[in-house]
Amino acid sequence: MNLTMFFTNVGPDLAKNIPKRTNYSTGENIKSIKNSIYLSPVSSDEIRNIINKCINKRSTDCDGLDITLIKNIIESIIHPLTYICNLSFATGTFPNRMKIAKVIPLHKSGDKHIFSNYRPISLLSQFSKILEKLYIARLDRFLINEEILNDSQYGFRTNHSTSMALMELTEEISEALDKKNHLISIFIDLKKAFDTVDHTILIKKLCKYGIKGMALKWITSYLTDRQQYVQINNTKSHINNITCGVPQGSVLGPKLFIIYINDIVEASNILKCTLFADDTTFYYSGDNVEQMIEVIQAEMKKIKLWFDGNKLSLNSDKSCFMIFSNTNSNDEILLNIDEINIKRVQEVKYLGVIIDEKLSWKLHINSVKTKISKTIALLHRAKGLLDNNSLYLLYNSLIVPYLNYCIEIWGTTYKTYTNSIYILQKKAIRIITRSNYRDPSNPLFIKLKTLKFYDLVDYNILKCMYNANKRNVPAGLIKRFSKRHSKYDLKGHELFNIPRHRILVKEHCVFTYGDKMWNKLNTEIKNAKTILTFKK
Repeated sequence: MNLTMFFTNVGPDLAKNIPKRTNYSTGENIKSIKNSIYLSPVSSDEIRNIINKCINKRSTDCDGLDITLIKNIIESIIHPLTYICNLSFATGTFPNRMKIAKVIPLHKSGDKHIFSNYRPISLLSQFSKILEKLYIARLDRFLINEEILNDSQYGFRTNHSTSMALMELTEEISEALDKKNHLISIFIDLKKAFDTVDHTILIKKLCKYGIKGMALKWITSYLTDRQQYVQINNTKSHINNITCGVPQGSVLGPKLFIIYINDIVEASNILKCTLFADDTTFYYSGDNVEQMIEVIQAEMKKIKLWFDGNKLSLNSDKSCFMIFSNTNSNDEILLNIDEINIKRVQEVKYLGVIIDEKLSWKLHINSVKTKISKTIALLHRAKGLLDNNSLYLLYNSLIVPYLNYCIEIWGTTYKTYTNSIYILQKKAIRIITRSNYRDPSNPLFIKLKTLKFYDLVDYNILKCMYNANKRNVPAGLIKRFSKRHSKYDLKGHELFNIPRHRILVKEHCVFTYGDKMWNKLNTEIKNAKTILTFKK
């Protein structure tokens, strides 16, 4: 077997090994949507706007084209391109030339002779991406208008993010702990989930969701007869056919996947879940761990049936469960999913953030500190070679992303944990400004117009609160933000109710911490018309 065959067969081979479930009918719990999607005509201005918003990249497709070239010649091709896109929608046909993917293998780690140590980077036709974006604009409007996607799904949706998925999960955990309950969370890992999607099942679900007529014919054409080849330097492999999965590297693929997995929430009416595409966690709270495990095992058996029936492969080696509790629970607690043992952990990395069973964030903070410390060492070595502006650019590129990522989730914890990050940040700022370690840091932050760590926390939380006030957050989170209503308080509509709580873990959650901060703001700031005005 060569690398080309390995990448082509990874999905079908996994799908073959998934148990066939004769007692399960896919999509049986999906409620059919009466309305159907309409593929409205495409205008030249719409295509022009899509192309102009594309990020310039040097990578080329199978035709040797990059997006910069398309931008440079757009006025010369805009009218025939508009005609082709409209013809594609009108006939329900996706051009075959746009179905070919150039795959660049990227070595991850380990032995370079082992195929599984390579990640395939799929480069699709530049024109394919334009056509996909036109389709997805119409698909998104339909999904939103018909309220098709489940509130538990936070992946690849407008105004949704990993941070918001973590808000939902951590709020559920803190509420359980505040009520003196336990919460058991099962973190599910799926093997190559995007690669094993069954086209027949996907088409069946799309039809139930109202994707019918030419729109369904177009998707069917988009999925079938796809091909790929591997290219290393200037050497190309032979072309292979792709028989299952959603196209990797595509614009439309992730959206099709979240539609495919949308009905997983119907597999259990007892367990709650939070999803970010294929990153899935189910959870259940109660006051007796042993009884909770019995309930979870029964429900997870139903969920495993759903996975098998939908050709998704559970990765038992990477799946795990965690017990969140105010007290120490029995270390011998075991969890089996359909006779598959799931390991218990005290920590898990979920959506890029390390969660521990006490929700202290100490382990995640230690991880951030380690990454920042390495960059500070780099800054120290580079200060003799680079000017201040270049050092500041390195700071913004290599340190700020680690500080900002989901900071509203973990940055509100005990200052005894976070203060070490603030100390490292000040150290970096002193290197950039070539200041003495004893120099006060406040003037340096002001000089660089850079927010201090704790200001970054408040800034990100208040942005979240502003969006909640404007109802620009997912429906699953909107219900957690409740405003005060009183005929005696004329300004009460500007304030959020602060959740009652018993423990500090709840105090540190976004919904409690953020409500308090928002209520202290003056009315003028709260009433800012746009998020840009509010941030100023």
